[in-house]
This record gives sequence, C-alpha cells and structure tokens, in this order.
Amino acid sequence: MSELIEVLTKDGSYSLRSVFFQENFHSLLGALEETKLKFTAPSDLQRFYGKSINVLDICFGLGYNSASLLNELINQKSYLNLYALEIDKKPLEYSLSNKSFLKLWAPKVKKIFESVYQKDYFEDNFFKCSLLWGDAREKINIIPSSIKFDLIYLDGFSPQKCPQLWTIEFLSKVKERLNSQGYLITYSSSAAVRNTLRNLGLEIFTIKPSSNNRTFWSQGTIAISKFDKNKLKPNINFEKLSLMEEEHLLTKASVPYRDQDLNSSKEDIINKRLNEQFFSNLVSTKKWREKWGMTKSSFKS
Repeated sequence: MSELIEVLTKDGSYSLRSVFFQENFHSLLGALEETKLKFTAPSDLQRFYGKSINVLDICFGLGYNSASLLNELINQKSYLNLYALEIDKKPLEYSLSNKSFLKLWAPKVKKIFESVYQKDYFEDNFFKCSLLWGDAREKINIIPSSIKFDLIYLDGFSPQKCPQLWTIEFLSKVKERLNSQGYLITYSSSAAVRNTLRNLGLEIFTIKPSSNNRTFWSQGTIAISKFDKNKLKPNINFEKLSLMEEEHLLTKASVPYRDQDLNSSKEDIINKRLNEQFFSNLVSTKKWREKWGMTKSSFKS
C-alpha cells in the first residue's frame, strides 16, 4: 500500500501518487490550491476566532488539510481538539522530509507533525492533536462518543478506488460524530456519496468552483446536520445543488456503496453496487451526461 511516487503539481506544491490505488493524492492543478479551495475556505474558520473547535480529519495523508487548518488557527489564536485517522505512515514521513512542504506553514506545524508521527499525539495550551493509525472503519470507534465535531474532513481516495470509506455504514458513523451545526466537508461530488448523506438526514451543498477554474462544475460537497438558514451566514464558498446536480442524484450513479459489517473488501463492495445498479430502475448516468453535456472527467460517480 505504501508504494508512492512524488508528483509536482502546477501550483508548485508537491503531492504523491499511490501505486496501489492508481490515483494521486491531489489534483495536478495544485495540492495546496485544492486544500484551500475544497477544505480550508469552506470551513469558514473565522467563526471560531478565539474559540474552541473540534475537528476530525479522515485520511490525513500528507497532512495538507490539517496543516492548513493549524496554520489558520495559529494566526487567529483558536483552541483546537484534532483527531486524525490514517492507515499509512509513509505520506507523513514524506511531508516531514520535504522542505518545500514545510515552508508552506508556520514552524509550529512542523513541530506538531513530528510529534504525531513519533508519539501519535501533541498537546500545548492551544492545540491537542491525536493521530490514530489503522483502518478508519475501526479507529473511528476509539474516539470518545461524547466528542462531537464542528468540522469533519473526508479526504480518502475516490469512491471507485477506495469504496470502504464511502459506504452507508461508514458515513452513518461519521454523521453520528457531527455537531448539530457542524460541517462535513469532502472533495467528492459523487452522486452515491451525496445521496447517502442526504438519506442520513444531512442538508447537502455544493462547493463552488473557483472563478479561474470552470473545468469542474463542483469542487466538492458540504453536509450539515441541522441546517438553519436563519443562523447560517451566507457563504461565498458553497451553495445549494443546481438542477443538474439534483438530477444526478436520480441516476444509477446515486446507488450507494454498502458494507454491512464494516469489514468488506473493495472488490465485494464494488461488485454489490454494480449488481444493485444493474437491477435498478433509475435513469442511466449516461443519459444524464448527454442531457447536460458532461464528460466523464468532470465528476466522480
């Protein structure tokens, strides 16, 4: 699982490619840019200025999402309780040896990363960070049930490459950990993922593409458990799903991934879904693409 290839992205930041998953950790347009556009900006961290915040980072990887989060919170003197889940130590090992990566952040970020790499833990007057190594389906159970998260980042490999982290059963566990006004944020615009989140009772929104990148119709998804439009301030980073996106949820692409006992293999999960899609009466995803003039590269189903 750990065979990794270094990748230099277009914004000058480094990423990795997993040989096992045959997928890059980030878009080739920019690892740093993707982190800021798809995770940091939609988090609206100013809400927590001088306050405490609980964050769960699922699939820590190279650490871009957590590093960007820490960097912002250092500047605004917020208190953070961070839990991160990751199965492989090699990406973090790479980050700690990459000077270009470390230069992106305040020196304290390196100190925190070194501590969680060596001791799985860091704590000072502002930050308390725990990194749980292993299968996220198991390790999420170690987090005390009393802790509810204001932000949950879900940044695993794509549903078709790593369906284990996008099933009804796992997402249900994730949803249970979300604060009433908390945000679950993911880069995925998969119809299966969005439909599952909606069926779990979450209000879903699309992360708007940046003005200089209209190649994709969405940068990802935000799900909120108890959405109150009167309390939620207008956010320039996300909005309600478009008609096109809503129709995507009525196609066979919306058939969920299932993992009843949370221990199924990738192959079993994929095959079960393919079988369910075959017998489904939903509209074919191909027809949806044709109607809206979409290409396969513009979304992940």
